[in-house]
Amino acid sequence: MVAHAHIIVLGNEKGGSGKSTTAMHVAIGLSRLGYKVGSIDLDARQGTFSRYMANRFEYSAKHQLALPIPLHFPIERSKADTVADQEDQDRTFFMMALEELNNHSHTDFIVIDTPGSDTYLGQLAHSYADILITPMNDSFVDLDVLARIDPETRSIKGASIYTRMVLNQKKVRAERDGGGIDWIVMRNRLSSLDARNKREVGDLLQILADEFGFRLAPGFGERVIFRELFLKGMTLLDLKEDPNHNMTLSAVTARQEIRELLRCIAPETLRGYARKPSLS
Repeated sequence: MVAHAHIIVLGNEKGGSGKSTTAMHVAIGLSRLGYKVGSIDLDARQGTFSRYMANRFEYSAKHQLALPIPLHFPIERSKADTVADQEDQDRTFFMMALEELNNHSHTDFIVIDTPGSDTYLGQLAHSYADILITPMNDSFVDLDVLARIDPETRSIKGASIYTRMVLNQKKVRAERDGGGIDWIVMRNRLSSLDARNKREVGDLLQILADEFGFRLAPGFGERVIFRELFLKGMTLLDLKEDPNHNMTLSAVTARQEIRELLRCIAPETLRGYARKPSLS
């Protein structure tokens, strides 16, 4: 590929962490900043990200809304007879999607949603990430995605399978093109109360960040509005243009959470990309 779009991968091998919701909001947030954004769904069998995009297209057309809609590619895992053939086909289709978005569509950013399980396609996408965002629910259960924690002492016993995979893909990336992966762990469903559990999770995450080389970002609260918006294909950044949605206090707060995430991504991601209007 001659051109190189900035690739943002959403990765977590545990379902229900908010990857697709985050992917959609990051893609639309960057689009609303004026960038040309493409997207890839590597979990096309589950298809949450792709259905979100399809809902957006249908709702926008029905209500004649001028919403930004990224060029989107769903990729299903190969069903070839052998593992070697499956991986070969998966790589071919993945590289074709990157080629199309990079060279033919002249995309600034590519947002990739990966499966909530260990797959070859998921590993491949991680190795091409410029930024990796790992959303996780703010609990000890979900900390297991990153590391094994001693239940009695709350000490760290070692890296999880997912963390070892990420560290390995960092090496793959460095060996392939000398590039690096900026890994961001995003704390979702944060409690509004400063409970002891919340503080302990935060302390452990900071230790893990120092140990494994990621940085922490504020995530999204548990809000019904995210589920409502999915059916329309809308994001919190579109509400002013939606005649059928009222701007509630919860929505205003949630919009600020999106802005905070984009600001956390922005310093490195947007460096060298001159322009753009601010989010409304």
